Amino acid sequence: MKPRDKTPVDGSDEASLFRDAVRDVEPMPAADKAIHSRKLPRPNIQQRSISTPDNSFANYSSASEMEPGGEHSFLRSGVSRKTLKQLRRGYWNTDDQLDLHGFTRDEALRELDEFLNTCSMRGFRCVQIIHGKGLNSKNQEPVLKTLVWNQLKLYNYVLAFCQAGPADGGSGAAVVLFKVSATKRTR
Repeated sequence: MKPRDKTPVDGSDEASLFRDAVRDVEPMPAADKAIHSRKLPRPNIQQRSISTPDNSFANYSSASEMEPGGEHSFLRSGVSRKTLKQLRRGYWNTDDQLDLHGFTRDEALRELDEFLNTCSMRGFRCVQIIHGKGLNSKNQEPVLKTLVWNQLKLYNYVLAFCQAGPADGGSGAAVVLFKVSATKRTR
């Protein structure tokens, strides 16, 4: 790259003055990742087997379980973080919703399983699940919220999910993004 000419630009208009002021400026290199100076130790993750929705058994990381009262999101491996950001911002319209208020744990599991499978077969892209905040539960722990968030990770067709926006239920609801089915893509 050749050095830029340092002679002043002759001109009376503002554009010439601006060009003269920035003629030595060079663009910064594009950096889309933060560089951390210290390496953190890898977490010791305990594995346990649990039953999945299709009655098979799978290794499931206890570190990914949702703690009561916790706020987090889920993004399946290989899916862009941009997808989760779009889901949080309401990029996709919700195709359907399930309200689990008043259900027992077992009833909620059955309803959730039926709802998710039906939505997947219908080719829905985004749904909302209202699980409540657990304010009327024993010790005010969000039993259904924890149950729903841990269960959603087991469905292969669920790409991502996160807490709904304040206008859509906030911490009392989850927004779920499905994989696009092959039949939906060809339409």
